[in-house]
Amino acid sequence: MPMQASEIEELIRAAFPDAEITVEGNDGVHMAAMVVDPSFKGMNRVQQQRAVYAALKGKMDGSNGELHALALTTRAPG
Repeated sequence: MPMQASEIEELIRAAFPDAEITVEGNDGVHMAAMVVDPSFKGMNRVQQQRAVYAALKGKMDGSNGELHALALTTRAPG
């Protein structure tokens, strides 16, 4: 079952409560998200994105993944 933007934001917000989060997309399968969080300071982009994907709790894993594609942009504030 496809994921709605609000579901994606809820999972990310649980892991990054202080983040600015924007989730876009209307088909529930191919989505885009921007996550700006202070905890990303000192992390490279790969580390930041791995942290966000971990927050999605396997929703993108394997053939049963609810979220097929997520264009992800991450950065620390400032």
